[in-house]
Amino acid sequence: MKGGTGDHSYATNSHYQRSVFYEIQPLVIENVREMLLKNRFPGCIKVADLGCSTGQNTVLAMSAIAYTIMESYQQMSKNPPEIDCYLNDLPENDFNTTFKMFHSFQEKLKPEVKGKCFVSGVPGSFYSRLFPRKSLHFVHSAFSIHWLSRIPDGLESNTKSIHIKYPYPSNIYESYLNQFKNDFSSFLKMRSEEIVHNGHMVLTFVGRKVSKTLSKDCFQVWSLLSDCLLDLASEGFVNDSMVESFNIPFYNPNEEEVKEVILKEGSFEITKIEKFDHVVPYKIDREEEDEEQSLQLEAGIKHASWARCITEPLLVAHFGDAIIEQVFDKYAHYMAKYLSVSNHRPNMTLVIVVSLTRK
Repeated sequence: MKGGTGDHSYATNSHYQRSVFYEIQPLVIENVREMLLKNRFPGCIKVADLGCSTGQNTVLAMSAIAYTIMESYQQMSKNPPEIDCYLNDLPENDFNTTFKMFHSFQEKLKPEVKGKCFVSGVPGSFYSRLFPRKSLHFVHSAFSIHWLSRIPDGLESNTKSIHIKYPYPSNIYESYLNQFKNDFSSFLKMRSEEIVHNGHMVLTFVGRKVSKTLSKDCFQVWSLLSDCLLDLASEGFVNDSMVESFNIPFYNPNEEEVKEVILKEGSFEITKIEKFDHVVPYKIDREEEDEEQSLQLEAGIKHASWARCITEPLLVAHFGDAIIEQVFDKYAHYMAKYLSVSNHRPNMTLVIVVSLTRK
C-alpha cells in the first residue's frame, strides 16, 4: 500500500475498508468476548492485526478490540489486564504514520487502564511464523489475505492481462486458485502454532459469489488497469515485454473455496461465516447538480485514487514511477466510461467474513 498521508495514500483513500469494519465490528466484539470467556480472563492478552497497512483503519480495529477487553473485565469486576497489540505488515509498510495515530487512542483510555496497553510493530509476511508458540489470544485481519505471497506459476501465456480477465483461459484461473489455496493453508498453519487453544480469529476477504463461471465484473479493477498499461505500451511509453511479464498477486475467493481450505487444514473450527454486498457511494463534493457525464468522471477520478493507493508500489517496482500519472489518468477515464453503462457499480464488493476458533 502507498504510505504517508498524501492525496493518493492508503491512509487517505481507504474509507471503503473502514466502512466495512464498522459493519463487521459487532462480530469482532462478539468473538473477543467469547475468547475471554473460554480462556477465563487471562492477566495478559495478546492480540494482532495482520496486514495492518498504514493509517487509521488498524487504529480503529485495535481500539475496538482493546475497549471490548477492558469493558468485559470491568463488567466481571476483574482487574484490567495488560494488552499487547501487535501490528503486522511487510517490512516496506509505513508503520510510522500509523504509530503517530495511536497517540489519540492512548489518550482516550480511562486513567485506571492507562499504561496497560502496549502497541508494537511486527514486520514480516503473515505466510510465515511471526510470533512465539501459543502466544496469541485474538487475531484480526481485514482486506489482506486476498493478497498472495507471490505471482502464481503458469502465467506465461497471460500476456494481454495483468490478472484474470474475462474471457479467461481455465489454466490462468487455476493458477491463481491454487496459489490462494497454498497461501491460505500456510497462513492457517502458521496461526495454528501461534494461537492458544480457544483463541479466536476474524478474517475479512474481498470475495465473489459462488458460481461455476466467473462474470466479467469479478475482476473489473484489474481489467481496466490492464487496458491502461496496454495503451501505454501501444503508445510507446513502456515496452510490451514489461506489460506482458507483469501480473497482480491477488485473488478474491468465493465462500466455498475459503471453507474448503479451512476444513482441509483442520486446525480451526468455523464459528461463523458471513457474506454481504457492501456499497460505499463516492462523495462528489458539489453544491449544484451537474451533468451525469461530469459526475461519472469525478467518480472515476476518486476510484482511480483508490486503485492507485493499493497498486502504486507494485507498479513502481516493475515499471518505475515515470508512467504512474499517465496510468491513473487513463484509469479514471476508463472507469467513468464503465460507470456510464447501466447497473455498473464498481464500488460494490462482496465481502466474506469468517470467525474461527483454535481447536
